[in-house]
This record gives sequence, C-alpha cells and structure tokens, in this order.
Amino acid sequence: MTEDSIIGKLRRRSPLIGDDCAVIPSPAGQDLLLKADLSIEGVHFTRERSAEEIGARAVARSLSDIAATGGTPLYCLVSMALAPWTDEQWIDGFYRGIYKLLRKAKTSLAGGDISHSGRFFCDVIICGSVAKGRALLRSGARAGDALYVSGPLGGWRNKRSITPRLEFGRKLLGVATACMDISDGLALDLHRLSKASGVSAQLDHLPLLKGATLDQALHDGEDYELLFTAPPRMKAPGFRIGSITKGKPGTVRYSGKVLEPIGYDHAKRMQGRQHS
Repeated sequence: MTEDSIIGKLRRRSPLIGDDCAVIPSPAGQDLLLKADLSIEGVHFTRERSAEEIGARAVARSLSDIAATGGTPLYCLVSMALAPWTDEQWIDGFYRGIYKLLRKAKTSLAGGDISHSGRFFCDVIICGSVAKGRALLRSGARAGDALYVSGPLGGWRNKRSITPRLEFGRKLLGVATACMDISDGLALDLHRLSKASGVSAQLDHLPLLKGATLDQALHDGEDYELLFTAPPRMKAPGFRIGSITKGKPGTVRYSGKVLEPIGYDHAKRMQGRQHS
C-alpha cells in the first residue's frame, strides 16, 4: 500500500482528485461556505467502531454545520494521518463510509492529503454555498422570537449515528432568524447563540430521545440537531422549546433558574489535563 495506490483508488471514483489543487468554479450569486472538522482517535472515536462508521461520522459533523446555515454542500476535502494499525482494508472501509454519506448529500470528494502519526486522525473540509446574503447565522435572534430544535435530544450516549439536517436547514431559509447545530450540548450552544445575538433565552421543555435524561440532553453534546429561532407568529418546523428574551447576553434560564453553560469544551479539557 502506498500513497499513490490510495489516491489512484480515490481518483477512479472522484475525477477532481489528482492535481495539486482541485480547480472548481464558484457558483454565481452565491456565498461560499467553508467548514473544517477534526476527528481524532481517542477523542472523537475509538477503534471499536467500524471504519465505515468512523468515515461517515467524520463527514457528517462538517455537513451538519453547512445545514445550520441553510446551505448546500458541494465539495469535500479529506486529509488523514494513518496510524500503524490502519491497513488497506480499514482505509477502504473508511472511504466507503465517506462516499456513502457524500452520495446522499450530493457532494463530491475533491481531494485532501495523506500523512502518518502514532494514532489516526482526519480533517474534513466541506465547501458549500447559499444564496448571497441569505445564510443563517448565530447572531440574528431577537427578543420575542420562539426557540426551536429540529429533533429530540439526548447526547452521544443515546445517539450513535449522525444525520446532517441538510434538507431541514434549507427549509429554514426565510423562516429562521438565527441557527446553529448542537454539537457541544444544548446548554452551552444556546449560550453561544444567545451571546452572539445579544439576547437571553428561556427554556420551557425539551423533547428527549428514548432513554435519555434531561441532564444528558442539556450537557452531553453530539446531538447534531439544529437549534434555531423564528418570529413568534411564523410557522416553523421542529419542536418549540422556549423563547428569546431581553437580558444579559448569553444568559439561559430553564424553569426560571439560570442554567450554567456547561457542555463539551476541548480547550477546557486540555487545561484540566495540564493542571491534573
């Protein structure tokens, strides 16, 4: 197995691969969307998961952020560092998972890079587009808006696979005032959305996945549902979970009590390790 043999396999399915750069025209009248996500062995996945599942999940995380803008994914770059335990069969399975999800999303693999390391990790970059000036952002929520999620919550313990809400996100164009995906837990991500919009938020109730606890839904992360706001009289899809209020930016209340913005934070995890 060599780099050229891996690239040769990919090029047979992805004709954009092969040159130093993929040369791609930008869509007229569109804003480009760019998103990168790392997937690291021991942080985002363990070897117990199948190669196909690891590949699909790595791509799904980036696609979810494109969905949160209301955009359409177009092209994908996948760079990876091979670990000593990754063999040709594993790599084939990894890309099989990637291709399966990209096919569903009508997105083309356009390139990437290959290196090696003591453990496997990959970096997935998605390029997408949305009509000029129409992208949904975190910063558009207004006091009085209703607050929604696209589906039941429960965190990574209760949700093994990720389904990027691409079609759902596109339906929010012209409806939602602000949007983001829930990757690090509702409590932390709603704090981020509220702070970016200069508002507070009030949670009333949450739809839960079967077997999930309220604490898991609030703090565990990796739900990858969309969190969004819309004017109160606007007919919006999803589950209404509360409202946007005036107050200190970033403050979130649940049943009248201030909810701490606790969720998954990579920087805090590293500080904790350094101090331990």
